[in-house]
Amino acid sequence: MSQLINKAKDFVSDKISDVAKPEASLSDVDFTRVTMNNVEYLAKVAVHNPYSHPLPICEINYSFKSATREIASGRIPDPGSLKAKDTTMVDVPVKVPYSILMSLAKDIGADWDIDYQLDLGLVIDLPVVGNFTIPLSRKGEVKLPKPF
Repeated sequence: MSQLINKAKDFVSDKISDVAKPEASLSDVDFTRVTMNNVEYLAKVAVHNPYSHPLPICEINYSFKSATREIASGRIPDPGSLKAKDTTMVDVPVKVPYSILMSLAKDIGADWDIDYQLDLGLVIDLPVVGNFTIPLSRKGEVKLPKPF
């Protein structure tokens, strides 16, 4: 009996691995604005849906790091859906508190930028398969607004 169950599991996992899945790329991270408490950035994610029907995005998880230190993280529940047979642009706002930026003064230096790593997890609800997470990561430099 257990052999039959194992064969069934192997068969299903082989079939699911061949199923087309959405693909995503993290295209850009830009400065958007300064508030009284933080600096806001916007990460732009392009997600291609290979299916002929829209797919819901369950949530987006993110972690924004500088010098291997996490300076912002969060979860965006139910950010919308992916268009059918199309590429959808998904905006992920990232807020970095000033208190953390001040502790990064050494990295900021004279050029007013920070080296960063942004890790994202897009959780998408695929029919039959269930929740599927697309992991994304991007490293780069992001500019800080210069003081007056």
